[in-house]
Amino acid sequence: MQVFISHAQSDAELAKQISKYLETQGFQVFDPATEVAAGDNWHLEIGKALETSQAMVVLISPEATRSRAVQGEIEYALGSKQFKGRLIPVEVEPTQDVPWILRRLQWIRIQDSPAEAGQEVVKVLRAAGEPDVYADAH
Repeated sequence: MQVFISHAQSDAELAKQISKYLETQGFQVFDPATEVAAGDNWHLEIGKALETSQAMVVLISPEATRSRAVQGEIEYALGSKQFKGRLIPVEVEPTQDVPWILRRLQWIRIQDSPAEAGQEVVKVLRAAGEPDVYADAH
């Protein structure tokens, strides 16, 4: 399963740590900060990655709630069937301006380490099961 990790630039190091953990658990991870090179068409590459991902982890911080890129990625996930049950907010630090719809989802809060957050993300992803890649073919 490919997991898209959405985050503000200020949370890039944490995103990298969570991504590495997810990869050790057998997930493919697309992190725009590391996968999109300078000079690439950012919007095109992000769009392709969102279309091929089946889950999204979004790191919630004050910076992330102000990021237009993170907001757009969340909107895409909320409107796409492949992310149903697989949009996972991870609270990096308490944040006031979180979109109301995200507050209705199961949240993971970073307690002591990114590895603990990664373990919780893996539990949610495994509980959601593998996506039905043929759901739209019928």
